[in-house]
Amino acid sequence: MSHNSRSGNAHFACENDADAIEQIKVLLSYLPANNMEDAPRPENSDNPWRLCPELDTIIPDSPKMSYDMRDVIHSVVDDGIFFEPHYYYAQNIIVGFGRLNGRTVGIVANQPKVLAGCLDIDASDKATRFIRFCDAFNIPLVTFVDVPGYLPGTHQEWNGIIRHGAKLLWCYSEATVPKLTVVTRKDYGGSYIAMSSRHLGADMVFAWPSSEIAVMGAQGAANIIFRKEITGAEDQNAKRAEMIQIYEEQFNNPYVAASRGYVDAVILPSETRKRLIDALEILSTKSESLPPKKHGNIPA
Repeated sequence: MSHNSRSGNAHFACENDADAIEQIKVLLSYLPANNMEDAPRPENSDNPWRLCPELDTIIPDSPKMSYDMRDVIHSVVDDGIFFEPHYYYAQNIIVGFGRLNGRTVGIVANQPKVLAGCLDIDASDKATRFIRFCDAFNIPLVTFVDVPGYLPGTHQEWNGIIRHGAKLLWCYSEATVPKLTVVTRKDYGGSYIAMSSRHLGADMVFAWPSSEIAVMGAQGAANIIFRKEITGAEDQNAKRAEMIQIYEEQFNNPYVAASRGYVDAVILPSETRKRLIDALEILSTKSESLPPKKHGNIPA
């Protein structure tokens, strides 16, 4: 288990040899024979246009409360089946395979239940390797975003969060497969860029009405941007509340990002499945080539 949870060297924890073989069979069922072919597409028994009404109420009213992103993933994918490697490692980010209308997709998602979904060194490495794997096997990527930022602290800084975090940006921008993004709640600052944003080449970006796309959260931003107004007011608490509301209305919502072309559509959470399936159908013939070169230079 140490290599599952601590080093990240092992992707699966199996009970015995027979269990390991079964896990390998499941993994291979999602993969094509080579990078020039499509992954196997079994007949789909799950209605591709079904709604997911449970998602309309999954986001807590308080931004300080968490929810399980796996519930979102299970609700959206075919028959609720999600195959997840690296389950025990860097649990603040989730990676795995699912199907949408029979098509294999690689899923990357922040996990609000662990470290509030922050990106750190281990999460960056875990996601980077998975994204590169999917790109190598021509598997489309779907990213679910709820990220408040990069994890702060001297441990992260001294061990190279900038280098490791740069890998995530690099691999998303290098990936030529279809890239779809769904912003469920927080999407702040540099981590907004890193999680398959339009700036890194996402083909389609959807946002739920609950999403907050901004430099930082409203409370922290209001304290900085409107510092003079707050400190000069007789009732500072009332003024701070007023400034927070102004910031939320003017900046901290998906509609500003949509007006600037960074979000393609603000959708109801219950529509997520059918919107992703429609987008995959549109992008099924995507063909993108990077400029010819000997090789790229991934951040160390």
